[in-house]
Amino acid sequence: MRIALHTRVRADRIEEYEAAHRAVPAELTAAIRAAGVNSWTIWRSGCELFHLLECEDYARLLGELERLPVNVAWQARMGELLDVAHDYGEGGAAAGLRAVWEL
Repeated sequence: MRIALHTRVRADRIEEYEAAHRAVPAELTAAIRAAGVNSWTIWRSGCELFHLLECEDYARLLGELERLPVNVAWQARMGELLDVAHDYGEGGAAAGLRAVWEL
């Protein structure tokens, strides 16, 4: 399944956000892959971040990562950099952007 998400980085933290993503912990990327993610791309336009994930089951992915210590630490770090964060809670599975058009 493909899931599109929208988050927003704080204007004064863009460089920090991009630097963090150049050094995502290997333990976290391994956990994301183990939870069924085939690919995850993030694009930035100004402060707006758009994510596209290809995964087996997005709700399962969130459930597996929500309390995983390496993800909890990463989300705490991202929470300092983002105005709109990715929701790993119970309502997160419904946070995907609705597809309007596809070719």
